[in-house]
Amino acid sequence: MDYLPIFISLKNRPVLVVGGGTVAQRKVDMLLKAGAQVSIVAKKLSTTLQTQHTSGNVQWLGQDFTESQLDNVYLVIAATDDAALNRRVFDAAEARQRLCNTVDDQDHCNFIFPAIIDRSPIQLAISSGGTAPVLARLLREKLEALLPQNLGLMAQTAAKWRQRVKESLPSISQRRRFWERLFAAPTFQHLTATHQPDEADAFLAEQLSAPQSNQGEVTLVGAGPGDAGLLTLKGLQKIQAADVVLYDALVSEQVLELVRRDAEKIFVGKRAGNHHVRQEETNRMLVELARQGKRVVRLKGGDPFVFGRGGEELETLKEAGITFEVVPGITAALGATAYAGIPLTHRDHAQTAMFITGHCRVDGKTLSWSTLAQGNQTLVVYMGTIKAAELATGLMANGRSGDTPAAVISKGTLPEQKVYSGRLKDLPELAAQAESPALMVIGETAALRNELAWFGTVPAEQPANHTNATILAA
Repeated sequence: MDYLPIFISLKNRPVLVVGGGTVAQRKVDMLLKAGAQVSIVAKKLSTTLQTQHTSGNVQWLGQDFTESQLDNVYLVIAATDDAALNRRVFDAAEARQRLCNTVDDQDHCNFIFPAIIDRSPIQLAISSGGTAPVLARLLREKLEALLPQNLGLMAQTAAKWRQRVKESLPSISQRRRFWERLFAAPTFQHLTATHQPDEADAFLAEQLSAPQSNQGEVTLVGAGPGDAGLLTLKGLQKIQAADVVLYDALVSEQVLELVRRDAEKIFVGKRAGNHHVRQEETNRMLVELARQGKRVVRLKGGDPFVFGRGGEELETLKEAGITFEVVPGITAALGATAYAGIPLTHRDHAQTAMFITGHCRVDGKTLSWSTLAQGNQTLVVYMGTIKAAELATGLMANGRSGDTPAAVISKGTLPEQKVYSGRLKDLPELAAQAESPALMVIGETAALRNELAWFGTVPAEQPANHTNATILAA
């Protein structure tokens, strides 16, 4: 972060503004609204500032800036049309370790003013770090239209009742759920929107006296193949409401950044040859955490029901009597191939698509090679790079041509996505280059990548007889 977003209390704190024009006036208005004691240094005051000075709202120290004027102030704003003077104010503030904002001069600011949405005591601040203030203002305008005006009264009501709610509901999770239900309740929203504070208090008291449920729940959420933008809206809502999130190794950092900051995050990932947490232990934790009354999210890469053992986990929860829900996600076979420009089906090349996993249970059934090797089909292999040689040999032995187009997609949908392209006979070599997680795609549609790739660098078209592996880095 270039700037740390903070909210500063300026009530009764001395602030110096150097400048007396329209720009300075806008800053003074904001400072007075925050309760600051404002002093001004300027050769001339605007009409509005002169009026505020006459009424005693601001103090006019004089026409000339001197460094000693910074000795007892909390922060300073340089808002003159004299660039040299503004720099002198900034340098003097820096020497005294005072916060200084020089209007429209990012290089001479150690703090900046954001675009503000004010629903006091609820406030939202939007900043571009001084790089694009117009964009920040446009975002503010969009949010202004979305946020109801009654947020302030909702927060004021909550402030009055916060201690009593804390005394009535000792559990943090209980209190969080109570406030979430209250703020979402149509009756409470209506009473605050129509400015009926007494009725809003009565409704809150009624809700607080009602029995509070201690029942926990588990939601299986598909995190998608990596790009956080592919997370569903419902999935986002669930992970931001969770008390605990159990996530696996395929969940990207982008998605984990969306988890609520105060939620507990527990890694329960597994990787080939390096199993960190046994499935039975994950199942046990889900049940135990839910019985503690927590809202638990089991966050899985891709989709929970596509090679994600989601069914096994739900069977455990069902047996334990735990309430559960499933939020599907975009599975890697859909997301990674789309970002690689590889259609799963195509009228001219593939009428079917088949998903298999390279990981099978020890007592699993033998693969039906004749089914996997049939033509006009796109075969997508999850978690199978370590068995690429075995897979290629089996497919070719059962009739699939060694010249069938193939691709290995590494870290699909992420900025570091790489696509290794070649033929079925090249599959072991392609898989050896790919960094996990990786997905293998076999079939005629894999050759369409040269025409349809859109994410990252578009590959150069290869000659028709080219059989060596090529790579596309996003």
